[in-house]
Amino acid sequence: MIHIKFNLLGLAARLLPVACLLTLSPAGHAQDRAQKLPTVQLTAGMHLIRAEVADDDLERQIGLMHRPSMGANDGMVFVFERPEEQCFWMRNTLIPLSAAFIDDTGTIVNIADMKPRSDESHCSKKPVRFVLEMNKGWFEKRGLKAGSVIGGAVFKAGK
Repeated sequence: MIHIKFNLLGLAARLLPVACLLTLSPAGHAQDRAQKLPTVQLTAGMHLIRAEVADDDLERQIGLMHRPSMGANDGMVFVFERPEEQCFWMRNTLIPLSAAFIDDTGTIVNIADMKPRSDESHCSKKPVRFVLEMNKGWFEKRGLKAGSVIGGAVFKAGK
């Protein structure tokens, strides 16, 4: 009987690492590193933006996490299936960002400045389908505010 217990314990010890590997999903690993997504060109008046597009749950969840920096006119546009109140926070995000909450017409509803590594929630003032994150202060430096329009094919695709 004791001999069988030791064999079962030995088998369990050998299978435990395999079981742990099987329970870790690729999504869990993906969340531990920065992602690189396809880009689109957006416009804000005369300003050009190169925005990565996060349009599924995992891409939106990871967002700009784990990046040490971002180009001056680079950003990420989050695309949702339907207009809803959208709320963002900065867990595992290393750089300060400004988030523009944008309606279906490309009009900015409101802008929130967000601190790195914070769980403080920043929400749209009304239902929106798009959120554009840029380096903190990008919108303000260009005189963009609620009511300003961001252009690009991404805003026309959902119509």
